[in-house]
Amino acid sequence: MGKIFSPGKLLITAEYAVLDGALALAVPTLQGQELFFDEISGGQDRIFWEAFHQEKFWLKVEIDFKNWEIISTNIPNAAAFVLKVFKNIQSLSPERFRHGCSYHFKTNLHFPPDFGLGSSSTLMANLALWAGVDAFKLNEISLGGSGYDIAVAQQKSAVLYRITEASREVQPVIWNPPFKEELIFIHLNQKQNSREGIDLYRSKKTSPELISNLSDITHKVFNCKILLEFSDLMSLHEDLLSSFLGMQIAKEKYFHDCPSFVKSLGAWGGDFVMSSKFSGWERYFSERGFSNILKSENIIG
Repeated sequence: MGKIFSPGKLLITAEYAVLDGALALAVPTLQGQELFFDEISGGQDRIFWEAFHQEKFWLKVEIDFKNWEIISTNIPNAAAFVLKVFKNIQSLSPERFRHGCSYHFKTNLHFPPDFGLGSSSTLMANLALWAGVDAFKLNEISLGGSGYDIAVAQQKSAVLYRITEASREVQPVIWNPPFKEELIFIHLNQKQNSREGIDLYRSKKTSPELISNLSDITHKVFNCKILLEFSDLMSLHEDLLSSFLGMQIAKEKYFHDCPSFVKSLGAWGGDFVMSSKFSGWERYFSERGFSNILKSENIIG
């Protein structure tokens, strides 16, 4: 049985605006998703799919890929998505599924699915590698989005990522600032729907000035060596997007008296925010109901 692993991701800069060509910095997480696979001759044109979250069983699907029908499942909506992805793989690689064979898959997601660390992007990257198809194309027709998460999953490293008119620019980089161990990541106890966030962003008129400003911040963040400067850049980033989106920043909403910066990561309103250590930081966040706090060395790959 073969095995593929892809890491999850954290988008440090340019959330939303990455869709319109802003330069973004994204980093991999230590946690990701595994895909185990096997092809067996003499089968009945079947796909057998089992999905686990942190080794706990979640989803089972049996698919007839001759007629592209779901034979059985325990979660119909999730099974319909699995069917859709495999049909998209066939459209990109018509010879991938051979008649008279059965295909057995098992996935294991290392982090809770409500963490927003890339349960879908790691799945797309793993399946694309298995099928020998373009992961960006598979993600585009299956899910949409900017594709920065696919770049992280493929490169297994931090990336500077930009969408261009012709395609995309993916630059693998090492992001290891001197203050990295001072960074902490706090889960907001809820999963934010990325599609809803994108729809809100798309409802606004594109701002070339915002794209330019956030790209400039990304350059400065990547080269930054001093925590105080990094903190100021994160606060400026929040203010720029808050003004454009017409949304309250996370610090004002949840942590108005926090002595450090608080930066949303990804779609606003859920998933993780980033901050930095200060005296009593663990107690501060826990007392406000946010006890799921990860140090950088426990989440950034």
